[in-house]
Amino acid sequence: MGEMNLNNAEASDLTNAVVDFSVDSATTDGAADQKETEYTNQEWAQQLGYYKKIPELTAAIDAKATWTVGKGFKADSMTTFVLDTIRGWGKDTFNTILENAIRTYHIGGDSFIEIIRDSEGGLINLKPLDPSTIKIVANRQGVIIRYEQISKVKKPNKKFNPEEIFHLARNRVADEIHGVSIIPALENIILMRNEAMADLREVFHRYVKPKFIFHLDTDDTSKIASFKAKMDAATGKGENMYVPKDAVVPENLSVANNSTLNPQPWIQNLNNYFFQAVGVPQIIVGGSQEFTEATAKISYLAWQQNVEEEQLYIEEQVGMQLGLIIELEFPASLENELLSDKAKDGAENIQPNETTAGAGQ
Repeated sequence: MGEMNLNNAEASDLTNAVVDFSVDSATTDGAADQKETEYTNQEWAQQLGYYKKIPELTAAIDAKATWTVGKGFKADSMTTFVLDTIRGWGKDTFNTILENAIRTYHIGGDSFIEIIRDSEGGLINLKPLDPSTIKIVANRQGVIIRYEQISKVKKPNKKFNPEEIFHLARNRVADEIHGVSIIPALENIILMRNEAMADLREVFHRYVKPKFIFHLDTDDTSKIASFKAKMDAATGKGENMYVPKDAVVPENLSVANNSTLNPQPWIQNLNNYFFQAVGVPQIIVGGSQEFTEATAKISYLAWQQNVEEEQLYIEEQVGMQLGLIIELEFPASLENELLSDKAKDGAENIQPNETTAGAGQ
């Protein structure tokens, strides 16, 4: 064996093979020096597509909407009388309009509802609008001065004064005049999970319908093509094939143990990561993750804090923008039970201030 000269050894360069993770910087798009600043959600169609096509996202956003509205609004008799007459686009109720608005602003960051009043200023209806058609216009000081509904049929934009639109802008940042969609923060998780699901489908497909090499006792291409057509047809129908003895020798292309990574643990990790990021415990949407009684109650109480914060936001906005006082009740609180619980599953009593809002586990 020849003598090795280690002075000539070189290390491989993985700089271009492994890319370091980084996050793009971002700036706010609030009012600047120009006379008017405009904003229209150009991503609404894609965001709505995510909501309609990703079942976990649908379940999480729907849970936020239905739990926030809870058992429905409570108010004094006069306010109840007014809100009970609201019909939206014909068969809505005030509760379903609120659910719609909450669902919409989680998808796109904002929801817009036209406020319709009678000649004396009394509220007579609320009509949800398409967020992709609404332009928010603010003055140089960053104060919204009007909304414009962009026509879909080449007509002049319909203009609204600020008090004519019930605008819910969820998760506003700094001086921005619009809310922030929940979807961009989840997009990478959604894409990774869908890729892993596609990989799992391929693995299942390979094992359910294994691949073969068929050694045929002929070199005749027409006979080989005839056998292939018959074999493919039989396989597609789940039927057997009958051939003369020794005419065909099948060889199963089996996959060696551990030669293919099992994507299921990765998918489960992404599921957990998704629900933690979206702020909805899996137990709320019927997830399969295992919980002890103690951890389930902690998750539920953290979820209650999130929901009650969102209920407060809706109550405040209804009061400020519609001039009506309502109360939204949390569907079913466990706080009293938690405070009286003894140690279970190895856990001590749980106090409300020991929970963390937004826990996805």
